[in-house]
Amino acid sequence: MRLVRMIANLGYGSRKDVAWMFREGRITDPDGEVLYADDKVEHAQIRVDGEPLDPPAGLVLMMHKPLGFTCSRKDQGRVVYDLLPPRYRARTPALSTVGRLDRDTSGLLLFTDDGALLHKIISPRAQITKVYEATLAQDMRGDEQVLFASGTLMLESETTPLLPAKLDVLAPRCARLSITEGRYHQVRRMFAAAGNHVETLQRTTIGGLQLDGLKAGAWRQLNAGDVQRLLEAASP
Repeated sequence: MRLVRMIANLGYGSRKDVAWMFREGRITDPDGEVLYADDKVEHAQIRVDGEPLDPPAGLVLMMHKPLGFTCSRKDQGRVVYDLLPPRYRARTPALSTVGRLDRDTSGLLLFTDDGALLHKIISPRAQITKVYEATLAQDMRGDEQVLFASGTLMLESETTPLLPAKLDVLAPRCARLSITEGRYHQVRRMFAAAGNHVETLQRTTIGGLQLDGLKAGAWRQLNAGDVQRLLEAASP
């Protein structure tokens, strides 16, 4: 019954559901030969209704998160999981977002069911660079680059200053900000501390990964090389 448990863990249904799929002949090999629950066969050789089996545990995805979606599983509005195949919600171990983007922020979002990798990416010690592009309500006043790079900026209600961040001014009201932390609404709060308000915000880069033309709402699986590029900026 190893195959039943494996396929059920990928979200195709309960073990009872998957056992019934075997009995109906819906689980086959690439040549269409029916498989049985006690067969010994490699993951890549399994088909469900003629389609390759979803990737095994260790899955890592990147998505271009659109505006208006939240990263919470419990939100009653639109959530990022709605943009993935429905069975991805039922996978075991669970597929989780790597950090979050709020409803009003778009851009690069990662998912994984690998808990160790998730914690490695979000760990403050890793200092993986995340790049955001923002449009602002007012012209910048001119001292933001020095302020953000100082390592002394303190956000409201916090007791530890931010790590130095790099600001590139693209236009009087447009900026690119590179940070290595992930505090709550950090980019918005940084500009608020500088007397400004973020009107639009998009995350374009995490580590060595970029959106690379991925359209809003689209997603793709990362391979080992992608994950390596993601981690290349991490501190040892």
